[in-house]
Amino acid sequence: MRIISTVLALGLFIGLAGCNTMQGAGQDIQSGGEALSNEAARTQRDM
Repeated sequence: MRIISTVLALGLFIGLAGCNTMQGAGQDIQSGGEALSNEAARTQRDM
């Protein structure tokens, strides 16, 4: 029973860490998209 509890707890922690990692990746991608969009708007305005 102790092994099952340990495995479940470990799985929970890994799952939570994975969610945080994916959230951070999503925020990085969003920031990159916003920077690209801002640069495109500035280039179009300067033309």
